[in-house]
Amino acid sequence: MIGTKLTLNRKRSLLGLAFITPWFLGFALMFATPLIQSIKFSLSKLTISPSGYQLEFVGLTNFKDALLIDATFNRILSQSVTEMALNVPMILFFSLFSATLLNQKFKGRVLARAIFFLPVILASNAISSAESQGLINLVGDASVVNEMGTSASSYNIMSMVMMLADIGLPLSFIDYITEAIVRIYDIITHSGVQILIFLAALQSVPSSMYEVAKMEGATAYESFWKITFPMVSPLILTNVIYTIIDSFSGSKVTTTIFNTAFKTQNFGLSSAMSWIYTIIVSLVLVIIGFVLSKRVHYN
Repeated sequence: MIGTKLTLNRKRSLLGLAFITPWFLGFALMFATPLIQSIKFSLSKLTISPSGYQLEFVGLTNFKDALLIDATFNRILSQSVTEMALNVPMILFFSLFSATLLNQKFKGRVLARAIFFLPVILASNAISSAESQGLINLVGDASVVNEMGTSASSYNIMSMVMMLADIGLPLSFIDYITEAIVRIYDIITHSGVQILIFLAALQSVPSSMYEVAKMEGATAYESFWKITFPMVSPLILTNVIYTIIDSFSGSKVTTTIFNTAFKTQNFGLSSAMSWIYTIIVSLVLVIIGFVLSKRVHYN
């Protein structure tokens, strides 16, 4: 058996196991125990005592309280899902458009790519905190900084709305475009990783395919939809899943869950909120992954 050569499928299976082993070890050693404790907390009433904590089994009461009694959780959860549904298409369109431009050959291409990735660095918590603290130290009042941010981000877009309405576009489409204009800063700051992924996918497309298409008389528009888009479609699915997870990870729901646990000391309700949140995110990912996977072209 030692001298037996491994088949290609066997090698691929072993390679897949080698890639998943670090994740599995990390999950088993660091995440499995807190996950089981979170399930216990969500089904119990936790009381803190001098000797530690005590759990009283209450069944699905915490889940009912989160969905039917809590005044803000349902609203914040639905708002996060709505914002995700609006932001994901905008981020993907901007990322693919930017990656297509950055994939062209022109002078200063490396510098342009670095500039497009800067928003990812500037959007980090450390940089944001440093910028906010620096402004507060400079101005001397946090409320003034908030006013500056609000006034800087608000502008009149009525001219854009009137122009689009004159063209004859549907009102729902106009609302979506104006929403994208208002969210342009958030879209740019959340598109850096997606641009890099799309850029890597575009660079993997063989140039010979474009040469053949050009010889056959295909236009740039036809080359994009017949060659570029199908070839990068697997990475579109990857970017959709990444963007959904990224949009949920920094939403107001996580802040609400944290405050419920560590400010009101209601760990049972907080755990129930976490599991409701996890189930909804998982359902969204499963549905979108199932729908998009059927339209993905694997070469």
